[in-house]
Amino acid sequence: MKKVILGLSTLCLIAFASCKENAAKKIDETNVAAAAVRDASSSKFPVIEFDKKEHDFGEIEAKTAVSTVFKYKNTGDAPLVITDIKSSCGCTVPQDWSREPLLPGGEGQFSVKFNGSGSNKVSKSITVTANTEKGSEIVKITAFVKPDPNKKPAVKPVAAKN
Repeated sequence: MKKVILGLSTLCLIAFASCKENAAKKIDETNVAAAAVRDASSSKFPVIEFDKKEHDFGEIEAKTAVSTVFKYKNTGDAPLVITDIKSSCGCTVPQDWSREPLLPGGEGQFSVKFNGSGSNKVSKSITVTANTEKGSEIVKITAFVKPDPNKKPAVKPVAAKN
């Protein structure tokens, strides 16, 4: 039994050793060049640069709709693609951005509408999802929402005494 196992082990060792080829001979130089170009370009990202990172509407009346425009530029080395723009709540609506790739050096913009909800100092963030190195960028809007002069103050019910 030992001889059989020893014989099979020797046979397997010879089979593995005889099939060994020089791996360096299998390398195709065109594949190496293509991989080098691919790796060099994979480290290039678009960079989104905004004209402003925050917009302050100042004092506004409650329920008064206001809007602003955020302009941006692709200062990176690859085309910029904005896949989504979302706000932190439903009272702020980003719109009108291009979903087409923006070449390096190109400029774009999107608008943000705020419906004036809330009271006192209000701050909302808008997340821009793109193919940048970080994956997303954040811009903000702020406003001081004055109370609605036509709104009647809430009357608290008085508890009945027994």
